This record gives sequence, C-alpha cells and structure tokens, in this order.
Amino acid sequence: MSDDKKEPWLNYLALTTIIFAVAATLSTFKGGGYSTRSVLSQEQASNKWAYYQSKSLKSYIYETQKDMLELTTLRVGKNESGVKEAFQNKMVDYEKSIERYEKEKAEIKKDAEKLEVQRDEAKKHSNEFGMAVIFLQISILLSSIAALIKRKYIWYIATVTGAVGLLYFANGFFLFF
Repeated sequence: MSDDKKEPWLNYLALTTIIFAVAATLSTFKGGGYSTRSVLSQEQASNKWAYYQSKSLKSYIYETQKDMLELTTLRVGKNESGVKEAFQNKMVDYEKSIERYEKEKAEIKKDAEKLEVQRDEAKKHSNEFGMAVIFLQISILLSSIAALIKRKYIWYIATVTGAVGLLYFANGFFLFF
C-alpha cells in the first residue's frame, strides 16, 4: 500500500474541473441552439427578400403597363372616347395594384429586417458560447495536467482560464459585454 497522502487542494481541483465541464457542456448545447436559430433566421430573411423581389417585379410590370396605356391614350383620337375611358379605367386598376404591391413590399421588408436582427442577435450569443467552450476546455485540460503531475500552480492557471470561460458562458446568456 502506498503511504501517499492525498493533498487537500486536489479535492478543489476535482470540483472546479466538474464545474468547468458542466459549463462547457451547457455552452456547447446553448451555442448550438443559437447557431441553429441564426441559420434559420438567415434562411427566413433570404426567403422574405426573394418575396420582396418578386413583388418589386410585379409592381414594375404594372407600372410599365400603366405607362404604355398612358402613351396609347395620348394617341387615341377624340372620337374614340369609349376606348379612352377603357384605357383610363385600366390605368386606375394598375395604379391600385401598384399601391398594393408597394404596401406589401413595405411589410415584407419590415419582416425581413426583423429576421436579420434575430439572426444577428443569435450570432452574438452563439459566438460567446463558442468562446466559453474554448476557455473551459483549456481549463479542463490544464486541470487534468495539474492532477497528473500534482502541480498546484498549473491548477491556478486552469482556474483563471476557467473563470474567463465562465464569464463568456454568462455573457452568452446576458450579453453584458
């Protein structure tokens, strides 16, 4: 049997390593969730912008048709009042369609920009959790080395590194810096 006495600081080392490991696991989980949210928001925003473009094209088509009717109306003689009236009615219809598309475009643009804000917010959270994982993994590695070679100063370095990781972990939730 070995007469080596277990040094008391090794208990604290084990405890801090467990805390860092749990925080790293949670950071990975939350970071992945925010990363997924970011990708989905980007996809939805891209779809909204494509929809916006289709509305722009439709609006442009109506504007072109309206312009063509206006030019044609100028050429129609005074004796053809029925034709002129039909053209003017059609132009009014086109104008209503143009206005409708402009309103729809404004709504779509607002929705797309809202999704882009959500994407950017999710990226910030994801980045912070990613940094937390890096520092927490390094602290776990250093703690393991400290335990193997029983060097307290390496555990101190691991604790400081883990504290930085915990700051990033907390910042991933609250974005306070």
